[in-house]
Amino acid sequence: MDEQQPVDADVEAPAPGTDGEGAAEAPPSADPVRNRHLVRLTFGIAIGVVLLDQLTKWLAVRYLEGQDPIELLGGLVTLTFLRNPGAAFSFGTGFTFVFTAIALGVSVFIVRKSRELGSVGWAIALGGLLGGAVGNLIDRVFRAPGLFQGHVVDFITFPNFAVFNLADSAIVCSSILMVLLALRGVELDGSRK
Repeated sequence: MDEQQPVDADVEAPAPGTDGEGAAEAPPSADPVRNRHLVRLTFGIAIGVVLLDQLTKWLAVRYLEGQDPIELLGGLVTLTFLRNPGAAFSFGTGFTFVFTAIALGVSVFIVRKSRELGSVGWAIALGGLLGGAVGNLIDRVFRAPGLFQGHVVDFITFPNFAVFNLADSAIVCSSILMVLLALRGVELDGSRK
């Protein structure tokens, strides 16, 4: 009489035609349910960043424009109202239209790449980047002096640092997270190098 061995439900059988050694695993993004959750996470973060960014900019325009700077935390943070026609550190002030096109391109790229998501880290990073790009894009499209040439509202500064906003913060934090993920070898689809 042959005894049958119990089967462990957590152990997957090797792929047909292989001995189980060196069989390639499907990347996490191959799971459509997981991908849908990660896409929702990405767009949820992006929407949250845009809403918070636009709310704080509205408050800045309402309460800070034309006012003296307000020091907080003993001067560690200062609220200083500024309309910025350029990019970070007021770079490229004469190229507002170019920055609008770049932000639009980044947004379209992230939306297209979201189909490949298999990593929570990348979903968070892309969501923050998308939210930051769209937050500043809204300013560029709708604020004065004109359509697609609007100046971005900045209002936060640290000592000896540029004036920025929450969208800028989301872009910087997302970029740092992307660098860390790349250094750890985590790919967009969740696989590792």
